[in-house]
Amino acid sequence: MFKRQYIFIFTLVCLCLQHRAQVKKAEPTLTRVLFVFDASNSMQSKHGNKTRIQGAKDLFYNFLDSLSKQKNIQFALRMYGHTVKYPPGDCKDSKLVVPFGKNNSALIKAKVAEAKPTGITPIEHSITESANDFPDAKAINMIILITDGIEECGGDPCRARQALMEKGIVFKPFIIGIGLSPEQIKTFACVGNFYDFDNSNTLNDISNIIAKQKLNKTTAQVNLLDSKSFPSETNVNTTFYNTATGNYMYNYIHTLNRLNNPDTLYIDDYPTYKVVAHTIPPTESKNIKLTPGKHTIIAIDAPQGFIELKRPQGVYNFNEKIKTIVRQSDGNLQTLNVQQMNSTEKYITGNYELEVLTLPRTYIKNVAVAQSQTKLLEIVNAGMLTVKALDNGDGCILKDTKPLEWVCNLNNTTSQVYYLQPGNYRIEWRSKTLKGSIYTIEKRFTVKSDVETKVELYK
Repeated sequence: MFKRQYIFIFTLVCLCLQHRAQVKKAEPTLTRVLFVFDASNSMQSKHGNKTRIQGAKDLFYNFLDSLSKQKNIQFALRMYGHTVKYPPGDCKDSKLVVPFGKNNSALIKAKVAEAKPTGITPIEHSITESANDFPDAKAINMIILITDGIEECGGDPCRARQALMEKGIVFKPFIIGIGLSPEQIKTFACVGNFYDFDNSNTLNDISNIIAKQKLNKTTAQVNLLDSKSFPSETNVNTTFYNTATGNYMYNYIHTLNRLNNPDTLYIDDYPTYKVVAHTIPPTESKNIKLTPGKHTIIAIDAPQGFIELKRPQGVYNFNEKIKTIVRQSDGNLQTLNVQQMNSTEKYITGNYELEVLTLPRTYIKNVAVAQSQTKLLEIVNAGMLTVKALDNGDGCILKDTKPLEWVCNLNNTTSQVYYLQPGNYRIEWRSKTLKGSIYTIEKRFTVKSDVETKVELYK
């Protein structure tokens, strides 16, 4: 009896401990905030009843105090225009003053307090260099840029942001402008979210966004919909384009996860996207704007079926040389794909026309591709034609139809080999040494699959 009670109590304790472990709140995601502080010469100018540099410092202190109250957050400080006097200034004058670390707020405040407006404004260089300030991409990485000016070193802040995104470096920039004109504000439109220094809500707006980002990462999934609007299509490359710039930002091979759902993507929520699925032919989404801290489903109609091209193994069958041009059955001559013989390829559902590059061409019209179905197309084997002559000459092969169909010109040699589709043909030929058209020779013959046919032009 005692043994049973002991086992029961031990089991109960284990269950309680397991339950406590399950209900324990997960540690908040680490957030890193890099402050990029403008200490260039123009910050000496007055803005209201104080200098711009003093206004920037006051706002900066408020940001740091507000954000420091959040859990699991780290800060770093980069300054530019603070060491080399302008003129002439130095377009490389940008430095990580305080790297990311714990409990470094007091040090960061002290460095900002020491800042004196001195140099030039290298914004592109500073944004580009800031990517190296983050230890890794495992945290939520953000930048707060406080500036009163525009790029002075011939750089392009938009280009810097795009270059970083193309390398897979994603962070959320916030630009706080001090005394900027509408035209100057436009230069930051492609970099990140702009906030006016004079707006009393700026501090709360950015702090709230960062707080939400800590709770929920911005995610998306691409649903490639079949004909029944189920997200069952997959294994195709998808490209994300920034609609404002037209530049591509991400490429992903679409994947279904272990639960058979489209994979979750962690991407920058700043741009408006157009997503192109590289199906045959390609399909795309409407313009998509992600909501910060939310999960967005991007739906693209992409119902697909298969075309299988098959040719039996034969004596004169060179499958690797036979390709097929695939076009849509809408009168558009654009080539969608070139498919190899004895292969299966996926296409968006609809009607297609095929041009098989046999001799002569094999045309197959109104090939209907249905959802998840395979349309099998079998091409008959070729036969081999051997042409011999005693002299070089000019001529061609015609298919014996009404009207006659030109197949190809003969080579100017005495021995030639061709692989022709089964059917009735004729050769028109004249020796080069005979200058009259009356000396044209005509030979009729039939080609059968996997059979050699010989034509001798001197008999």
